[in-house]
Amino acid sequence: MTRPTALPPMTPDAKNGFVPALRRWRLPVLLALVCGLLALAGEPLRSLLIYDREAILHGQVWRLFSAHLLHLGGSHLGLNLAGLALVWALVGERFSGRGWLLVLLVDALVTGLGLLIFNPQLRWYVGLSGVLHGLLVAGSVADIRLGLRGAWLLLGVVALKLAWEQFAGPLPGSEDAAGGRVIVDAHLYGALGGLLMGCLLRPRPSVQASPSSSR
Repeated sequence: MTRPTALPPMTPDAKNGFVPALRRWRLPVLLALVCGLLALAGEPLRSLLIYDREAILHGQVWRLFSAHLLHLGGSHLGLNLAGLALVWALVGERFSGRGWLLVLLVDALVTGLGLLIFNPQLRWYVGLSGVLHGLLVAGSVADIRLGLRGAWLLLGVVALKLAWEQFAGPLPGSEDAAGGRVIVDAHLYGALGGLLMGCLLRPRPSVQASPSSSR
């Protein structure tokens, strides 16, 4: 009777590739968990966290950040989390974890302040989509600064989408998919915040695997 062979130990090269990959996805996974938990929260907690213009003007400034973690419903949450995964797959390597956290916080603030200053008619708002536009733009700008020409195409697609939304309104079907009104100005403010952070933060080049030495 033969014994089952043991699995070979993980090589240093495999560890060096697997562990950084896990670390790179820590922030989006944590963000997704927080959004999912808040989706299950009761209305009293949600009412304390949504973007509420009058409450913000009376000093509840945390709503400028927390509103982006709330959603209209399951379909809205699912769309944004799918968007988050796509953004991270495209540009998630471009900054360190601390760098991305800074981008996230600044972009949330820029988006919230943009709505507060330029959209006085908007009474309340929830959703991550504005911040997602900022993350994608920040990563694309960082790619361009590193000389990756393909990033111009990605940035151009985002610019065309924003232009469409400003002149023609939300993309066809987007409001039905989200289950409510799409605030397209939040996408614009988020993108501008991402543009700012993409220009200010030092991008991190992609880590290339070192060639194995011959023996």
